[in-house]
Amino acid sequence: MPDRPYVAIVDYGLGNLFSVRQACAHVGLDVAITSDATTILSADGVILPGIGAFGDAMATLRRLDLVGVLRDVAASSTPLLGVCLGMQLLATESDEFGRHPGLDVVPGRVIRLAAQNDRGRLKIPHVGWSAIHPARPGAWRGGLLEEVAEGAFMYFVHSFHLETCAGGVVVATTRYGDTEYAAALTHGSVFACQFHPERSGLAGLSIYRAFAARVRTRRAEGVHAG
Repeated sequence: MPDRPYVAIVDYGLGNLFSVRQACAHVGLDVAITSDATTILSADGVILPGIGAFGDAMATLRRLDLVGVLRDVAASSTPLLGVCLGMQLLATESDEFGRHPGLDVVPGRVIRLAAQNDRGRLKIPHVGWSAIHPARPGAWRGGLLEEVAEGAFMYFVHSFHLETCAGGVVVATTRYGDTEYAAALTHGSVFACQFHPERSGLAGLSIYRAFAARVRTRRAEGVHAG
């Protein structure tokens, strides 16, 4: 095993892999950019990035035979970080350009951002900085957002968002126009965010730092168990 924690960044052709890899290196994580199931399943942590269309992404994951692999990771104690499209893929289904089944890790549906509000039309996709807030008091305590200040601005690039009724899953919200929606969620060992923490300055890097701490803990538990 490598001396440092080993993280698999899932490569399915639709991720900002270089920026994610740089963020991981910054917080001391060794990285493999891979679509190999064995490499992903043996990693101390897994990152599912993504930029692009939901249907294309799921089709590629099926072709690479990674749907079951990612579900297995999500059901395990291995830390899994979903970023942007990677968060949306965790949902049950998406309405983007038709109806497409997702990984169904988090019960919910991916729907289009509203393009109209009381002040007129909004630009879609939403590209830029928006403030995030705890979904409820104490929602960030003990999680990857614990070191992030309430109201911190994060960088978003998207046209769709995940809508879920699963209680307690959403830990951060944001707003675009009149629409408030999930900016981040947690589910077991999974943490996912609609924004790009690797492009969100020091606040975003603090999320990677917290993820790295979880990965190190997971690796230490695996070493001791072995």
